[in-house]
Amino acid sequence: MNVLVTGGAGYIGSHAVRQLVAAGHRVTVVDNLVRGHRTTVPPHVEFHRLDVCDTASLADVLRRSQSECVLHFAALAYVGESVTDPLRYYLNNATGTISLLDAMRQANVKRIVFSSTCATYGDPPELPIVETMPQAPINPYGRTKLLAEWVLRDQLAADPEFAFVALRYFNVAGCALDGSVGEDHSPETHLIPIVLQAALGLRDGVTVFGTDYSTPDGTCIRDYIHVEDLCAAHLIAMNSLSPGKAQFYNLGIGRGYSVREVIESARKVTGRAIPIRFGERRPGDPAALFASADKISQELGWAPSITSLDEIVASAWRWFEAHPRGYGDTR
Repeated sequence: MNVLVTGGAGYIGSHAVRQLVAAGHRVTVVDNLVRGHRTTVPPHVEFHRLDVCDTASLADVLRRSQSECVLHFAALAYVGESVTDPLRYYLNNATGTISLLDAMRQANVKRIVFSSTCATYGDPPELPIVETMPQAPINPYGRTKLLAEWVLRDQLAADPEFAFVALRYFNVAGCALDGSVGEDHSPETHLIPIVLQAALGLRDGVTVFGTDYSTPDGTCIRDYIHVEDLCAAHLIAMNSLSPGKAQFYNLGIGRGYSVREVIESARKVTGRAIPIRFGERRPGDPAALFASADKISQELGWAPSITSLDEIVASAWRWFEAHPRGYGDTR
């Protein structure tokens, strides 16, 4: 299949591109390189430095690549930044998705797998989170993703040949098991990379934000899904797309790990001291979030292959130890 991948030079997108290529698909990557890395795109994969808000150019790329399906990863995803700069998030995540859908309409491309988020649920009334729970996001990032989900629903209502799957991610973590690609954000906000950077001596320690949550050890609990498992779900979802159909699936491992547990795992995996300090709670951080992924398991046969926190951390450590400064490119 000919597949267009938006955000294909980013953390998740770069892992997905390699899985698509390995599965025999012809891939075209679009990325504005604001937070992606050009060096992650394999040399034989067609690449366009392009913003998803450039509708005309996107439509042209879709036509020329004869794309049959889109995997849409391009998005800004820092919760805190979305609070301080909400317009940027609405422009990139919501308007960008609308622009992409318009380009798809112009190029007569009818299938898309959309990267959504557990942030659309907000602070859930109970755990684990299932897809039928109310969506009440508590930050602009989550609201932009929920808005995009509604645009997808409306496009489906208008076009009976359209099809989409929205995958609601929990905390994506880890790096490629073969070491080919990894995680390099600037600034880095994800817990596991921050902890591993501290283990490498690139940070003077790790700040634990809040120790008085209603959790067993007082720190936030999150569901960490390995990036390779997450991308495998995208390929399965892509192959399940059917005209006139929409599906929404959670992607997680079905249990959570606390901030303290992540730090202890990193200490064990790396064998290094990791200094910690304690800070106040961050606004908008729910005490615990973890998924039920039963729906995608039952309907599409997907299940995570890596559920051990130590395995997830170890896969990231292999990459960070080999690439302490990330990709070192100039984007």
